[in-house]
Amino acid sequence: MLDETAKGVFTIAATPFLPDGALDLDSVDRMVDFYAERGATGLTILGIMGEAGKLTASESIAIIKRVTARTKLPIVVGVSAPGFAAMGALADEAMSAGAAGVMVAPTGGLRSDDQITGYYHNAAKTLGDVPFVLQDFPLVTGVQIPTKVILQIVADCPTCVMLKHEDWPGLDKITALRAASDAGARRISILCGNGGLFLPEEMLRGADGAMTGFAFPEMMAGVVAAMEVGDTERARDLFDAYLPLVRYESQPGLGLAIRKHILAKRGAIAHATVRAPGPKLNAATLAEIDGLLARQERRLAGLG
Repeated sequence: MLDETAKGVFTIAATPFLPDGALDLDSVDRMVDFYAERGATGLTILGIMGEAGKLTASESIAIIKRVTARTKLPIVVGVSAPGFAAMGALADEAMSAGAAGVMVAPTGGLRSDDQITGYYHNAAKTLGDVPFVLQDFPLVTGVQIPTKVILQIVADCPTCVMLKHEDWPGLDKITALRAASDAGARRISILCGNGGLFLPEEMLRGADGAMTGFAFPEMMAGVVAAMEVGDTERARDLFDAYLPLVRYESQPGLGLAIRKHILAKRGAIAHATVRAPGPKLNAATLAEIDGLLARQERRLAGLG
């Protein structure tokens, strides 16, 4: 079961599709192996990158069962939904299949502190004893969750064991949360998203690792490992070597298509299909990606 000690790299997994948009379950197997072989300590499925909103309920369950059957890594399943009944049903399916926990983003329209706190109280009640990750991603959800509200949810909901931190700018939020736990508040795991753009700084502020989908999970695993032994310079050198690709993948609107294209080129999935509605990469973009990947090989050869 997921708990407050979780750390490392929980890669946000893509959902592979065939060219016609159908699920590609064979690619699920190779993708899970790919992530594990490159240092992932856990996987998060059915998140925003996993195109969860484009899946039917039966497809979501099929993905959960396929991933949990393939690996012993702890699996976090995104169960965010407009209503609590759907959230609870998917969480039950996930935990029955062997997931370690679930992830819940706030529903759109929450504005006041009391509304956000009340929402997570109800989510925790719906989930029962299932451990959950609080996803703080205001750039997508439109919900701003202040530090004091996170601390209140953590205090009120013992099953909230992790924060997926994707506020931007948000480094000061990590510092404030860790200062609060140093002063006696319950300490939970903090794993960070946003494509890994700020991973070295997030680790230095007190994060426990990454939960994001950058197509080179070995970079994130290497940065976290170096930080854990105090080798900050090694961590920064490794991060810097991948920064052009991190930056390129972070383009709003195109990021998922770019990431899936790179995953396909790396052999993690058979096809780069983004299920409709979704963007398609043009020839100029594909040429830029190829150039970045070629330069990446040269940088890594120099890094040693």
